[in-house]
Amino acid sequence: MTLNINIDRDSFRDGIVRSVCPFDCPDTCGLHITIENGEVKKVTGDPLHPVTKGAICNKVRQLPDRVHHPDRLLHPMRRVGPKGTLDFEPITWEEAYDEIIGRMQLLIRDFGAQSILPYSFYGNMGVLNAEGMDRRFFHRLGATKLDRTICNVAGATGYKYTMGGSVGIDPEATVHTKLFLLWGCNLVSTNMHQTMLATEARKHGAIIVHIDVHRNRTSTWADEFVHLRPGTDGALAMGLMHILIRDELVDESFLQEFTIGYGELKQEAQIYTPQYVSEITGVPPERIEWLARMYGTTTPSFIRIGNGLQHHDNGGMIVRAISCLPALTGQWKHPGGGAMKGNGWYSRINNDRLERPDLLPDPDVRTVNMNQLGDVLTRLEPPVRMLFVYNSNPAIVAPDQSKVREGLLREDLFTITHDLFLTDTCKYADLVLPATSHLENLDLYTSYWHLYLQIGEPVLAPSGLSKSNFTLFKELALRMGFERELFDLTEEEMIAEALDAELNPLLEGITVEALREHGWMKAGGGRELPLQERIPTPSGKIELYSDAMLKNGLTPVPTYTPILEETDFPFLLITGPNHSYINSTFGNQSKLQKLEKAPFLNMNEQDAGSLGLLDGDHVLVRNHRGEAKLTLRIGQDVLPGVLVTQGLWWDDAEKGLSSVNALTPQRLADMGGGATFFSNRVEVLKI
Repeated sequence: MTLNINIDRDSFRDGIVRSVCPFDCPDTCGLHITIENGEVKKVTGDPLHPVTKGAICNKVRQLPDRVHHPDRLLHPMRRVGPKGTLDFEPITWEEAYDEIIGRMQLLIRDFGAQSILPYSFYGNMGVLNAEGMDRRFFHRLGATKLDRTICNVAGATGYKYTMGGSVGIDPEATVHTKLFLLWGCNLVSTNMHQTMLATEARKHGAIIVHIDVHRNRTSTWADEFVHLRPGTDGALAMGLMHILIRDELVDESFLQEFTIGYGELKQEAQIYTPQYVSEITGVPPERIEWLARMYGTTTPSFIRIGNGLQHHDNGGMIVRAISCLPALTGQWKHPGGGAMKGNGWYSRINNDRLERPDLLPDPDVRTVNMNQLGDVLTRLEPPVRMLFVYNSNPAIVAPDQSKVREGLLREDLFTITHDLFLTDTCKYADLVLPATSHLENLDLYTSYWHLYLQIGEPVLAPSGLSKSNFTLFKELALRMGFERELFDLTEEEMIAEALDAELNPLLEGITVEALREHGWMKAGGGRELPLQERIPTPSGKIELYSDAMLKNGLTPVPTYTPILEETDFPFLLITGPNHSYINSTFGNQSKLQKLEKAPFLNMNEQDAGSLGLLDGDHVLVRNHRGEAKLTLRIGQDVLPGVLVTQGLWWDDAEKGLSSVNALTPQRLADMGGGATFFSNRVEVLKI
């Protein structure tokens, strides 16, 4: 039986065609792709897109080099050498499918389906290829479930306790904002179109304040920079509340009508005096007073909550505290006022219809946290015996790399990877399967920042014998004999299931056909929802006091909790993104490598002086989990006791490159099982 889809390669025409950026970025840009002789020659922004308006980042401009990279995987391969090498032989899809199905059936017979574990994230943000047919397949199989918590879950949970869901203001409204607090968010590198909107607002008098642990591109662009110690953002938020309440800068009528728990919050905030908060955060008391008064007297004001600050032990509570601030001053009632951690609530799709969790043979099948893959592969009983990796590169991105790779080296673990390239994870794979790029797929795209849904059509024939995630898991399901009515679907049929408006009335009228006609459609048709309809909390109000938190063993009002201290090591290391990569994506493209130059370690000049280190020194950063070699940058971009390195570099022994996640912990954050990459202590030695 052959299930390969026949592609009419002559059906793809030259010219400029419309597409969507698929990468894990909030902007989800509209693209124009120039095709000549069946190849991508140029990528630009779609000037008609209502939010991204023709502007795209430099890394996406390099898509031609990615799609037509000489190292693209073009056919399935089987390992013939030892694990940890790239010793493979080419095989056919028939041989690959026979081996996968045969092994799955044996594992299910001998150990149960829970011996199989999928590992994926959002290397491709298309709905079908990130959370569609794959989820349905593994649910029907009965495999161990993966809790996909590596990115934003701690902060999303903290924000949800306050606002009820991923509900922010429409970013298009921020052209009216008069004060931007960009909190823990390197906007210039990670959300460039919010930068454009803020720049437009600044032309009309807006002030932009950047609050962060690292002076970076956004700090330079902003009007003001507030520098604080890592993991202390919650204390700063509580200090601002203290001053707002003390100086009667709160909106009492808004609090009465739209919130619950103000009395309890007011009592908690009493202890967070400017002096006390300064001792915790390192921000001078007068600077805290200035920031609070600026926020309390400027309307409309908007807080853009970034991703990094939630990657601490206390990350959920940090975002919980910050998310309460707009309610105190009533910002939600003003166009351009409020906050945003994400906006997925507006364009939420029907995940139950798409993923079909009801197909699980055992609804109580075990769940493992993706942040703890090292322990899962080395300690879990009964053990995982098959790991199926797609849309991710865990040998680089997962924390506690030494333990992850120790698990991947197990000879009794059969690992399959589905990717565009031979990533570092492929070194440990038994089978490597070639994946299509997003330009070779039909898919649906939502944004976790703006409110538009978009459809991306295939504009290229698949490279070599590559297959999409959708096709791969569909064909596996049919070979396993699963129900044809559930798996023998077209992409259009599955998108229609995702767009079922029964769950989300804001999707009414958004269909495959309408998206093909318009290219993009705004959730809710652009109608402005009353505030009462945008607070999906149990009480229907903004919850400054949360019964749900109390039931979950958490403090019901926001507070400050310190991060855990590994006192054996003197420095706190922050491992944020760089400007030219998205996690490990783009890390194998030479143009972008040259722009980033090398993995640098930012150190305060005071610390460097005490250690006798000079700018440009090669240093070894280490702790009890592992080590990484980095090049030192000395200055005042970080506070004493703090180190920052940016970007995930692929392993390269000749260049001395390795993943900094050899250093990061598997501990889970206070909420949602989130990652604690940034609550990480190390020492630094000169090489």
